Formats: sequence, structure tokens, C-alpha cells
Amino acid sequence: MSDIWKSLNLSKNSIVPLKGTTLRQLLQNSDRNFTLNPPSLLHQVRIVLLQTSHPGNLGAVARAMKVMGLTDLALVEPKCAIDDEARARASGAVDVLENARICSSLEEALADTVLAAACTSRRRDLPHPAFTPRQAAPELLAMAQSGPVAVVFGSETFGLSNEQLMKCRWLLNIPSNPDYASLNLGAAVQVLAYELRCTLEDAVLPLPEFESASHTAQESLLNEMEKVLVEIEFLDPANPKRLMPRLRRFFARAGLEKEEVAIWRGILNAARKRRDTRSD
Repeated sequence: MSDIWKSLNLSKNSIVPLKGTTLRQLLQNSDRNFTLNPPSLLHQVRIVLLQTSHPGNLGAVARAMKVMGLTDLALVEPKCAIDDEARARASGAVDVLENARICSSLEEALADTVLAAACTSRRRDLPHPAFTPRQAAPELLAMAQSGPVAVVFGSETFGLSNEQLMKCRWLLNIPSNPDYASLNLGAAVQVLAYELRCTLEDAVLPLPEFESASHTAQESLLNEMEKVLVEIEFLDPANPKRLMPRLRRFFARAGLEKEEVAIWRGILNAARKRRDTRSD
């Protein structure tokens, strides 16, 4: 991985290792003084599409970008228009399409960027360092602190030429089935955007908060459970073996909540009523 540090002009001590790194860790451990609010970093990532020929792919890319927080789309010599099909495929991301810049050359699309990475499914005989999106995401976002970064995608039919690749500093390869490595354009952008989003913020949706059952409530439940198990003749008090200790361990692992204790009490009451009905 030494090439990546050279390409960033950073030392290994100034950035945490790639594996398992989140941007939050990267910001905390870097020697640099970061001032931007982290969500704005995604606005610094530009998706560049070269000579796209299908309007549906334009819409799919816009949707893939917006759902992950990317907004900057550049279209280089597009072979199709942003039409009704593109807007339909974009769904709620039409604004990304409408704000896309149309460029006459790759040089124009990359003019103000501080780093450009080319996404390709083939390993070329080029001197570029090559990474997966997951490996490159932390460094792409780190570089985005100093200016726009671009990820370049070629046409659906021909991909990127060697000449176009030479205008980029890195190659990105999405891991895929070696026997069928043909991702459509929208899917490829989605993978890249997802990895950037995960690097930026690895938090998951918060779970609802529940009140844990008190020790007294749990002990009361277990005592009641033991009585009911004896009453329904599931537990033989003369030969209990290790049933109750195992049940205690089971509930200890689960960590009962207040509502769950109430549910179990309801189950025990139902079992007791069922026994009383049969005995009558």
C-alpha cells in the first residue's frame, strides 16, 4: 500500500490504516486540521460519466448518488438526452439530473479536482495504483477536504480507454465474479457511493429504547415460572435436575425487558388456566 501514501503526499503516521477505518477515526487520527462538517464531504465527490448512451442509466446513476448523499454529477459528451425515461428512473433524484453539468471533454470535468479515480473492470498495464472502493473511500474523502474529487465511469459499451485512464491518478476495481464482471452503470455507481457513505458514517438506524426489567421483577418471574412448571408437571420438584439453573442462564443471556416480563407472566397465567380447565 506504499503507493497510496505517496499519491496522497502523506505519511502512514498521519492516517489510520485502511482496514476497519471510518472517516471519524481518520479525522481524529490525522495530523491535518479538518474544518468541514463531515456530511459536506460527499458533496465534494463528483461522479463523472463519459459518453453515456442510455437515458435510463443517467436516471439510475442520479438515484444511486442521491440516496447516499452525493449531488455532483458531470456528463462528458453524453450520447443521450435527459429525457422522460431518465427522469422516471431517477425517481426522487431528478434534481441531481437537472443540476448535472455537461462537459465537452474529460479535462473540463476534472479541471478543478484534486484527485481523479477511474472505475474499470479490467486490470490494465498501467502504473496507476489500484484499489477497491472500500480501500479507496477513506482517502477519497480525506482528499475531498482540500477540493473536489472525481470518480470516472466510462461508456456502457466501451468503458474507458487507456488515454482516458491516464488522466486519472488511481484505478478502482469493484470485486466481482471473474467469470461475469459486467456491472451496469447504475449498480457500479451505487457500490462506490455506498462505500463512501459507510466510511463517512458507520452508524446504523437506532433501535427503540426499552426499559430493562429490574432484578426483583426477574426473580419474581422465575419463581412464578418454577411454580407453574411444577403445577403442569413439567418440572418434578423431587428430581429437578438443572432445569431452573438453565432457564436462569437463558434469561440472563437474553436480558429481559419490562414488557417481556409481562409477556412471560401472561404465558404462565394462560398455562395455569389451561391446566385448571382440564382438571375441571
